[in-house]
Amino acid sequence: MLPPSLIKRREVKSGMTFFQYHPDILKAYPQLVGGVIVARGVQNGPSPDELKAAYLAEQKAVIERVGSTSPGEIPALAAWRAAFRAFGVDPTQYRSAAEALLRRLTKKGDIPSINTLVDIGNLVSIRYQLPVAVLDINRLQGGITVHFADGTEKFTDLNTNEVEHPAVGEVIFTDEAKTVHARRWCWRQSDQCAARDDTTDALITVEAHHADGERDIRAALQDLLTLLKNSTHGTMAAAVLGKERAGM
Repeated sequence: MLPPSLIKRREVKSGMTFFQYHPDILKAYPQLVGGVIVARGVQNGPSPDELKAAYLAEQKAVIERVGSTSPGEIPALAAWRAAFRAFGVDPTQYRSAAEALLRRLTKKGDIPSINTLVDIGNLVSIRYQLPVAVLDINRLQGGITVHFADGTEKFTDLNTNEVEHPAVGEVIFTDEAKTVHARRWCWRQSDQCAARDDTTDALITVEAHHADGERDIRAALQDLLTLLKNSTHGTMAAAVLGKERAGM
């Protein structure tokens, strides 16, 4: 269980809301639970040996536990599929980040190491079958709002310079400049916000829609905090969001 002190902590000095849900999202998805971490002064770069070993061990454990189970039979993934359908996206054409990661693992047998922050996010994602996003705070223009797109927002995919516009009604992450940092909720992150080796401040989110979502979000947040503390040596603040609390 996440300690109450961690749930309530906030960077009050800046007065900035780092991550929030638009009221329309909370109305449309009443079971939504989000976990948010703001990590400051982290050391990113290649994963240390201890983290690499834990990541490989988790991949093997997940393969043994999940095996050939259909994503539709895993409650967390089935709930994300339903969420995608609700805003007009075919979840078998555009898979949630958690489902795509799990499919990669079970079909190819491994997920390559990228860097410390991304590996921590992926480790926790496959453990709980929940999407974990890691965004570089210093590459954002203000905080992130999760909302339905009006179609004018701009998105640049990873490793490209081509600008796209989301479909009207699509769920997206945008900053205050209306730059899209995640399309189709948790399908793909932007090139601008990706956690790179020189990232020192990160916004980390994990989200759920299933019946035991709050329990799993709290457990995932605790695991993320422990891994971040041990491997990045930064300072962290965390919160659980949903209908009772919309932002951090």
